[in-house]
Amino acid sequence: MALAINIRADNESAGEIERLWDQVAAFEVEPSMRALGYRPHFTFAIYDGPEIDEKSAWEAMLAAIAGETQLRIAFNRIRWFEGSPLVLWAEPVVDETLARIHGAISAAIDPARCRPHYRPGAWTPHCTLGTAIADGRRNDAIAFARAFDRSFQVLFDVADCVVFPPVRIIAERKLPS
Repeated sequence: MALAINIRADNESAGEIERLWDQVAAFEVEPSMRALGYRPHFTFAIYDGPEIDEKSAWEAMLAAIAGETQLRIAFNRIRWFEGSPLVLWAEPVVDETLARIHGAISAAIDPARCRPHYRPGAWTPHCTLGTAIADGRRNDAIAFARAFDRSFQVLFDVADCVVFPPVRIIAERKLPS
C-alpha cells in the first residue's frame, strides 16, 4: 500500500480533464483514470509501505498549504512520460504555488523516503490523463498529444492524503476561495 499527498479538483471545472481522460482511454489497454474512482489531481509525493505514517504526511501537507487558497491552474499542452506503458499528462502553465507546496512537503519529510520521480529536481508537475497506453497505440497517443491545441483552466480546491490501491482518502481539507 502506498500513500500520496495531492491537491485535487472537486468541482465542475474538473470536467475538462475528465473529458481528456475519456479521449486518452481510446489509446489504453483499459481506461486507467476513471478506474481510480478519484478526481483530477496533482500528486506532490508518494511514499511506499512504512516509509511515512499517515499522520506525518497529513501534517506536512497542512503546513504546506497554510495560507493557500484554491488554485486555478491553466493547461495548454499534453505531454508524455516515456516508458512502457507510455503515460500521457496535461502540462500546467508554470505555477509557483505548485512548486512552493512541493518544496514545503520536501522540506518537512526527507525526500529520500519518497518515490524517486517525486523528489526535488525530478518532480514534474503534471495532471495524469492515462497511465496504460497500449504499445500498439503509442504513436497515435503521441500524435494526439502533439495535435492538442486548446487552453483551459481547472480549479484545484481540495488538499488530501490518500492510500492506494484502491484509492482511499484518509484526510482532506477544502481550500478557501
